[in-house]
Amino acid sequence: MKQVLVIDDEPLARMVVLEYLQDYKNDLQVMQECGDGFEGMKAIMQYQPDLIFLDVQMPKINGFEMLELLEQPPAVIFTTAFDEFAIKAFEAHAIDYLLKPFSKERFQKAVDKFLAQSGSPVQQQKQTESLLEAVSESPVQHDRIVVKTGTKVKIIPVNDVLYLEADDDYVSVHTAEGSFLKNKTMSFFEKVLDTRQFVRVHRSYIVAIDQITRIDPYEKDSHIAILKSGAKIPVSKSGYVKLKQVLGI
Repeated sequence: MKQVLVIDDEPLARMVVLEYLQDYKNDLQVMQECGDGFEGMKAIMQYQPDLIFLDVQMPKINGFEMLELLEQPPAVIFTTAFDEFAIKAFEAHAIDYLLKPFSKERFQKAVDKFLAQSGSPVQQQKQTESLLEAVSESPVQHDRIVVKTGTKVKIIPVNDVLYLEADDDYVSVHTAEGSFLKNKTMSFFEKVLDTRQFVRVHRSYIVAIDQITRIDPYEKDSHIAILKSGAKIPVSKSGYVKLKQVLGI
């Protein structure tokens, strides 16, 4: 018996999924229904389900952001009313996706596809991670950074970011409130952040341009960027070339 969660902020949408799941009582056990991403995260950590039905557009944090915060995301069937939203990513990487309103027959096709898959949880996790990587390149995802601090979730508007710093397998997001770890790479942030707002000045640092107060010479061909916060950020030779282009100096 596989365990299932239904995560959707619309009560009617959850009711439809639960009704359709009645035909699978011998295969799937619904452990909980959740009204938002925060509830969903807690339930996933509690039950470690085999499958979740997940809405994309939800208040607080969306479905993709919720999945990003999970160390071991389960198999996912997405339910969404936004057919233009990351459809290419769905088609390439998701087990399946259901466009609301969906019929019982279409729902059964998605569930049967999941039940027929012989992939291990590890393979399904990689599948979900590939989807998130593809979706993360969508501009819709770039106006904020969602991080987990202990059991809490923090949403950081990109405009609040002072600079980013490589930290082993993570990136440390520095804000006026403090620093928060995100399980992404510097290359990822360099690719998705607005180049009018941020510049990669060093292999280990990306800086918000409006935070720079001055640039001082350092050893050999390197420099130091002094930020409004007082932070001193190393600037490599290539980083200095980028900075001069951006600042017009």
